Amino acid sequence: MQQVNIGMLGGGTVGSGVYHAWKHNGRVMAARLGVKIRFCKIAVKSFDEPRPYPIPAPLLTTDWQAVVNDPQVQIVIELVGGTGIARTMVLAALRQGKTVVTANKALLSACGPELFAAAARTGANLYYEASVCGGIPIIKCLREGLVANQFPAIYGIVNGTCNYILSRMQQEGADFAEVLADAQKQGYAETPPDLDIEGKDAQHKTGILASLAHGFWVPADRIHTEGIRNVSQIDMRFANKLGYTIKLLGIAKRLSDRKGGVQVSVQPTLIPHSHVLASVNGVFNACFVRGDVVGDTLFYGRGAGKDATASAVLSDVADAALDLKLGTHLRVPPFNAHARSGRIRPIAEIISRYYLRLSAVDQPGVLAKIAAILARAKIGIASVIQPEGHPGNFVPLILMTHDASHAAMHRALLQITRLPVITGKPAVFRVENFE
Repeated sequence: MQQVNIGMLGGGTVGSGVYHAWKHNGRVMAARLGVKIRFCKIAVKSFDEPRPYPIPAPLLTTDWQAVVNDPQVQIVIELVGGTGIARTMVLAALRQGKTVVTANKALLSACGPELFAAAARTGANLYYEASVCGGIPIIKCLREGLVANQFPAIYGIVNGTCNYILSRMQQEGADFAEVLADAQKQGYAETPPDLDIEGKDAQHKTGILASLAHGFWVPADRIHTEGIRNVSQIDMRFANKLGYTIKLLGIAKRLSDRKGGVQVSVQPTLIPHSHVLASVNGVFNACFVRGDVVGDTLFYGRGAGKDATASAVLSDVADAALDLKLGTHLRVPPFNAHARSGRIRPIAEIISRYYLRLSAVDQPGVLAKIAAILARAKIGIASVIQPEGHPGNFVPLILMTHDASHAAMHRALLQITRLPVITGKPAVFRVENFE
């Protein structure tokens, strides 16, 4: 049986998980592929760093170049993370024509075009299934399984930490800060948690999905991104009364108006209880993909963790091993730029319904003043909730609007917040109807 040799960069939580999964199911993989996979060398920060699964000492080295430059190594797995030394490592492997498998969404988001160009120059390949949604094979589905489709819309719950926090806020009536602190204790959220809760992790992943779906590279700085810090328990409660739940939603949607283009955004979003994404809870991820041929499909599973990531990494290793076995290094190109003229629409032009919560003086005429400002901005009010029984002079006022542009809503809010009858910062979230 033909053998393919692997070198791995990173032997911590995820790296040791990959090695453990290979030890557990390597024989099954070989039987299925007709290719034996062998780990030659694994570069680590230090030999005694803590790791959940053991790696035999003879495989370990602290010299990453010894892995990349080893003539026996045919496939390099990069699990170091970040955009610094990881970029140097990946480029070094690609320049030698070696296939690279990475789980590094931050690196792809920041340096994708550079990495793909480096791979093209030497005929190497770059696999990155584990960079988005962990154990869900969404990259392979977009590149291969749904290759006969164009993608009018992709909606993703792609960050498990945010989904865990928002799920508990909804189910337990807990406050954001309380759930975040507990998530950090349980290891679901980093310390500091900014990359997750500010939406940057979801931004990286949504950008990769949008790029694959629409055939042009979507830079991270073109993706409108909002995190979940401003989602409060009161918003969860009123959204539920209105028939919605709040999720951090990544969107890559082709716009059908006369200006065309693609909306790519990451925002806390009200999702109807009747939609399948509303029931995705805890640390799980899901991608709702609409193909013009296949229709609506859903991909659901664990989005992170050593085991889910290991499954995705080894899936890419299997594809790369088959490429080598068959002598077809570029059977599936890393990225196919088939729509070079594609463009991202500015968030100011994106049309949506909105949920708006204000803190208003409890007196007659307040709603009329707010409605007048919205009317001048050509924003219609669909429904209003003004709950009774709130102590103090200020009460929450919740409005659901009809369709409006982001720019129109922003201008109206600036005027509303200047009213003397309004206090504090308003909460405003988009509403998705999935049409």
